[in-house]
Amino acid sequence: MTKKLFIKTYGCQMNVYDSTRMAESLAPHGYTPVDSADQADLVVLNTCHIREKAAEKVYSELGRLRLMREEKRAAGTGDVTLAVAGCVAQAEGEELLARAPFVDIVVGPQAYHRLPEMLTRRAREAGGVIDTDFPLESKFDLLPQEIEAPAPVSAFLTVQEGCDKFCTFCVVPYTRGAEVSRPVADVVAEARRLVRRGAREITLLGQNVNAYRGEADGGRSFGLGRLIREMAEIPDLLRIRYTTSHPRDVDDELIRAHRDVPACMPFLHLPVQSGSDGLLQAMNRKHTAEQYRRVVDRLRDARPDLALSSDFIVGFPGETDEDFQATLRLIEEVRFAQAFSFMYSRRPGTPASTMRKQVAPKAKAERLAELQALLNRQADDFNRAQVGRDVPVLFERPGRHPGQLIGRTPYLQPVHVEAGDLAIGDDTIVTITAHHAHSLAGRLVRKQEEVLA
Repeated sequence: MTKKLFIKTYGCQMNVYDSTRMAESLAPHGYTPVDSADQADLVVLNTCHIREKAAEKVYSELGRLRLMREEKRAAGTGDVTLAVAGCVAQAEGEELLARAPFVDIVVGPQAYHRLPEMLTRRAREAGGVIDTDFPLESKFDLLPQEIEAPAPVSAFLTVQEGCDKFCTFCVVPYTRGAEVSRPVADVVAEARRLVRRGAREITLLGQNVNAYRGEADGGRSFGLGRLIREMAEIPDLLRIRYTTSHPRDVDDELIRAHRDVPACMPFLHLPVQSGSDGLLQAMNRKHTAEQYRRVVDRLRDARPDLALSSDFIVGFPGETDEDFQATLRLIEEVRFAQAFSFMYSRRPGTPASTMRKQVAPKAKAERLAELQALLNRQADDFNRAQVGRDVPVLFERPGRHPGQLIGRTPYLQPVHVEAGDLAIGDDTIVTITAHHAHSLAGRLVRKQEEVLA
């Protein structure tokens, strides 16, 4: 019997990948994806625990889903199984079931391959079923391999999980576990399957993706740079990206890959968090602002057209005006095409949550506004500089208007184009004609293949 599945994904690209794999693991058991929770027999919230606000959104959504389920039961129009997956499930586990006892299943990010088994258990047992173990077996070995459904043009592929860095503000080491890398052959095989199903761009994912150390043939170990070279040999794979990186793990091999591998896109997300050495030490980042600048310089020497994105935290415990000014100076010097910035949020169980000198909310809000204004100006300058240039665009989805397609440049900028007879998945040279707040507009020039011919 066909059952309907709705997965709502919070947080990072790795959660997007995990949601896709959960859907694939449930497909052999009769579950078909639908577009809304009220259509579903099973609703999965795949959660993020990085910030307090993200976790609270989950509980708010659970309250709404509980009412929806009660209404369906009262009307005799069906029932809904509610599952919470991901990092909130891992971090809060039994506490989540105590706070929301109506939840049927709680499953951590390392155990979601056991969802079908948990659903069977839930049908037999009273109360919520929970699995937040870090199993000995690799979930990747137990997930379905031969999937027939089309892959997105731009696909995600997890190659590394976990984190050994223990930044004092971060819950990831506790929710995702220690750093583990998938074997090279497994990664390349999955990439080949994605390309056969229609992917033309693959983003390699990991909590610290450039800490990748995958087992290769002959007992060798490949770093991320060597893996990118292997991936670049896959026919019809046009673009390779990776995220998220740590400055300490940018090695010579990875820098050479940016220099030598055309498929390796010239856009890198490299979080720094702060420009203050004192705060970087308090955060346990294990690098200084100057070391970060040197890494950026080496990358730009190897790939002069490389653009950067980053993460910034304002209001970390003990942050002074001088610390904040140091962050602004680093931003002015490095210049970013894009960035993500947040006010510090206490996460229970992390060292920073008990630090003294917590910054007042008003000061945090004022600093965030100033920092975001600077970052927005830099992003606008970068987008404005694309106007008049001919750039390759990989089309990913239809636009709002008939005949319009939306694609992305090598720098991840969305571009709206009147595409004529082109199709999703085509890689095309486009002249950028205008820039807007969050996208570019372009005019079709010709297909990339025609330029290379």
